[in-house]
Amino acid sequence: MSAPTAPTVPKAPSFADIRRAAEAIAVHLPPTPAWSYPALDAVAGCEVVVKHENTQPTGAFKVRGGIALAATMPADQLARGLVTASTGNHAQSIAYAARLADTTATIVVPTSAPTAKVDAVRLLGATVVTFGPTMTEAVAHARQLADERGMSYVDPGNTPAIIAGHATVYVELFRQRPDLEAVYVPIGSGSGAAGACLVRDELAPHCLVVGVQSSAAPAAYRSWASRRAEAAPCLTRHSGLATGHSFDLPQSVLAAGLVRFVLVGDDAIDRAVGLLAHKAHTLAEGAGAAALAGLLHDDARPARCAVVCTGGNASDDDLAALQPSPLPAD
Repeated sequence: MSAPTAPTVPKAPSFADIRRAAEAIAVHLPPTPAWSYPALDAVAGCEVVVKHENTQPTGAFKVRGGIALAATMPADQLARGLVTASTGNHAQSIAYAARLADTTATIVVPTSAPTAKVDAVRLLGATVVTFGPTMTEAVAHARQLADERGMSYVDPGNTPAIIAGHATVYVELFRQRPDLEAVYVPIGSGSGAAGACLVRDELAPHCLVVGVQSSAAPAAYRSWASRRAEAAPCLTRHSGLATGHSFDLPQSVLAAGLVRFVLVGDDAIDRAVGLLAHKAHTLAEGAGAAALAGLLHDDARPARCAVVCTGGNASDDDLAALQPSPLPAD
């Protein structure tokens, strides 16, 4: 008996794909700002440019992925409806895109998903199905629903059009600040960081891309370090970073594209939430503050850096971190 064939990894989007995604997104969303703040620079010991994806209508950068995906789907496929699994921000992206495209969206969420994000998905008109304690069970159920109902399953990490949409963050950023020496990107599935690497290669080859992940959910880090797909316990309290396994397509880009990968504890991420609020007038969820936590942990940070505040959908735990705090410890 022959060995089973390994699943084919989808091809990463080209820069032409990313440009087309940017054109589709520009119809619905303006560019987000990129600001630096003297008080935050003083804490970090370098210039820190904050890319404000927390200002998106869904509160997170992932809205770009849903819009880009819907723009590339055949009309008959889109009409069958979309189904995916998510703890919140990807779910809102697909719900938002489905509403723009006048189609339906079904979102499977684990029981651990933040209530506020689940409520936001419902308010966007999507059907929410709660299934299983973690994303592993939720993803399996979403795939089952797609098969049973003939809907289009949207993989949050392995869909090239999603990555092309997420990459448009960096098209804007590198045009806003072509002098950046490093950009720090939080990693859950790795779709955003993969997009950063693809755009950096085209627009800013001198700039380093540094990945940041919670040490309480290190699957992507372990996969990047070992160069093979790995799973790991997913114990982080920050939902946007809560992935228990790696995604093949982002990892195929990150393997060559990331210069470093930094792991930070959830407490350090909480302190970064507080610093963004007090030093940069910015409300960030944990995943949205992870890039700053990684920069502060990285002794090799250069003089001009950017951190991407990927989301502002703060949970109760994130809001509890808004008390003034000293410089975060490593």
